Amino acid sequence: MNLMCCEVDAIRRAHLDRNLLTERVLQTMLKAEENCCPAANYFKCVQREILPHMRKIVATWMLEVCEEQKCEEEVFPLAMNYLDRFLSVEPLKKNRLQLLGATCMFLASKMKETIPLTAEKLCIYTDNSIKPEELLFMELVILNKLKWDLASVTPHDFIEHFLNKIELTEDTKQIIRKHAQTFVALCATDVNFISNPPSMVAAGSVAAAIQGLHLVNKDSISSSQNLTKFLSQVIKCDSDCLRACQEQIELLLEFSLRHSSQPHKGSDAKSTADDSDLSSTPTDVRDVNI
Repeated sequence: MNLMCCEVDAIRRAHLDRNLLTERVLQTMLKAEENCCPAANYFKCVQREILPHMRKIVATWMLEVCEEQKCEEEVFPLAMNYLDRFLSVEPLKKNRLQLLGATCMFLASKMKETIPLTAEKLCIYTDNSIKPEELLFMELVILNKLKWDLASVTPHDFIEHFLNKIELTEDTKQIIRKHAQTFVALCATDVNFISNPPSMVAAGSVAAAIQGLHLVNKDSISSSQNLTKFLSQVIKCDSDCLRACQEQIELLLEFSLRHSSQPHKGSDAKSTADDSDLSSTPTDVRDVNI
């Protein structure tokens, strides 16, 4: 008797609907993104305790949680959009920042996941420093402050539209897609990209991905100059602004790679391991004075 083990993915993922990759949908998204952007100056005008480096710590932790839970690519950028929009309108104590981040992931996973993250699981990632009841109450606070407007446009939403307009093989597009999604997530952790509209971050990420993969062709639309000009026309922005955004993304990537390649300080292997654990220790985020 032959025993067959057929392992399948327990989580159902929706397939891409090509009917949504139309010019009408793209133009609607470009109009809608104006209402989804947070205030770029909320650190100065709204927040009294929250500082940019604190946002960076929480954002990095949120990205690690999303990656470990294998969330959809849209979840993290959407969660960061909720976080920034909330901080744009409501002052927050620094010891509540991790609670805000966890709740934003909770809401974003409900919007994008077939099986969303649970309150109990997110509390475990905070080393049980918050309780499920606190998270559920914070959920209502966020919904109230965001006026229940959760269908935000994020950079991830534009990537497929841009790839659909570029003549490349599907295998090549798949590679570009993965790189662009990584750049979008990286930009979401950096406070300098808050002022950039999602369409520009997405266009810069796609251009940076094509440039980094050395797919440019001087005689085609995928050449560096032609691609930047083409994408700037698609999103109706100045090509110099888009080029500056792309360069900013490339510098952020370079800094991130350089930072990750640096060895941890420590006198022995144990101290090195301890240092590497710090980045994923949720309690470090709760009082962000590391």
